[in-house]
Amino acid sequence: MKKIIGIATAIILFASCGKNTEAKETTKKTDTMKKVLFVLTSHSDLGNTGEKTGFWIEEFASPYYFLKDKGVDITIASPKGGQPPIDPKSELPDFQTPATKRFNGDQETQTILANTAKLANINANDYDAVFYPGGHGPLWDLAEDESSIALIEAFYNQNKPVGAVCHAPAIFKNTKGANGEPLVKGKKVTGFSNTEEEAVQLTDVVPFLVEDMLIANGGTYSKEADWSPYAVEDGLLITGQNPASSELVAEKLLLQLK
Repeated sequence: MKKIIGIATAIILFASCGKNTEAKETTKKTDTMKKVLFVLTSHSDLGNTGEKTGFWIEEFASPYYFLKDKGVDITIASPKGGQPPIDPKSELPDFQTPATKRFNGDQETQTILANTAKLANINANDYDAVFYPGGHGPLWDLAEDESSIALIEAFYNQNKPVGAVCHAPAIFKNTKGANGEPLVKGKKVTGFSNTEEEAVQLTDVVPFLVEDMLIANGGTYSKEADWSPYAVEDGLLITGQNPASSELVAEKLLLQLK
């Protein structure tokens, strides 16, 4: 009888140890999981054209799935919260990629996207990096949004990576470093080029040209041929030239998080 009781006790202890180990591993995984904030535009009007704009799906979907599949915890925010506007042109057949097709069939992510957090309620202390997808929308709102400007400066001052692709480097229009100078001054950067803007015939529609602004703010701007994948990393700043560059920016951002 004593032998049976002893065996039963051993089994219980072994099972308990297993549960404790599993709990510790789960806690450890949660503690070490990197957290990245995605910030999307809330602006939907393409100047005075009567057409709609917003964020470009590929520039969201490609980095989102790349990071998510690597175990990164992603939160999505926008100035107004809720559903951010999708640029209708980015839904056209010519602009579909494996990532956008995955998004189109991903009801879970679409639901998350429809309920973005309000940017003013976001605290940089809660995240390890921030990433801004493009589309023309950021030229109107995120470039001037006080919450976004303060958030970018906070991430940078906390030694956390700041990524932006295509038109999203517009976010550096009003951001400053600790010295009061433009955050991009003296740094290598890229973004949607003047020739690419001319190619989509929106040079006279947008409030400013990303390339011109980055240069005016003292950035060392570079680019590749139009529509070619190209990303630049200078310290904590990671920028991409166009939609095809979005995953490159995510790759560089992830390397900084390791």
